[in-house]
Amino acid sequence: MDKFKLGGKEFNSRFIIGSGKFDPNLIQACINEGEVEIVTMALRRVHDKNENITNFIPKNITLLPNTSGARNADEALRIARLARELGCGEFIKIEVIRESKYLFPDNYESTKATELLAKDGFIPLVYMYPDLNTARDLLNAGAAAIMPLAAPIGSNKGMINRDIIQILIDEIKAPIIVDAGLGRPSEACLAMEMGCAAVMANTAIATANDVKGMAKAFAGAIKAGRIAYLSGLGRVRDTAQASSPLTGFLE
Repeated sequence: MDKFKLGGKEFNSRFIIGSGKFDPNLIQACINEGEVEIVTMALRRVHDKNENITNFIPKNITLLPNTSGARNADEALRIARLARELGCGEFIKIEVIRESKYLFPDNYESTKATELLAKDGFIPLVYMYPDLNTARDLLNAGAAAIMPLAAPIGSNKGMINRDIIQILIDEIKAPIIVDAGLGRPSEACLAMEMGCAAVMANTAIATANDVKGMAKAFAGAIKAGRIAYLSGLGRVRDTAQASSPLTGFLE
């Protein structure tokens, strides 16, 4: 079976669920219907006794705490250490965002945070605005995976950054995980066909009329895209070509 390898662990699923729009039904649907094995979470969701997200996640699911709320590298390091003290493990998703209108990650501070956290024993997965030079810097700083946004977070606009993400897939020797902006299962399939290692989604499922159905649809699309990538997509031609020989016609 084609395993997803990340930070020394192996996963059967390449579907990661974000929990920003926290809802126990969403998490349950993605685990049961979407076969998700990794769930991200903000530290405040662990620390809040009235809304502790870990109460709704089975023990066999890998927790991926993020540094949501961090505005610079030092704040990201502090949040990551708190998450580790709360028993969330070494995996950490680095999110450093300084502005609240577009919510684009700060690539410079994210690179600094990656170096600090990697030296502190964490396994950093880094949310970033897609840029080749930054991705190379993140890899050199110790990133275990690069997580470029497909479109502005929560927008459901799809693979707006498709071309630069393809460059990252071609040039960066680390898992590329599309994070943020996907709105349709077909877009998740496209990301996997391109060669992404995994896909993360949240809003597209949380805002669907049928959460269970959409979780299942995303899971199926991700699997289909991965199989297509491994199989090798057929060539593209500028002109038509018959699929059957143009001979043997009836007189």
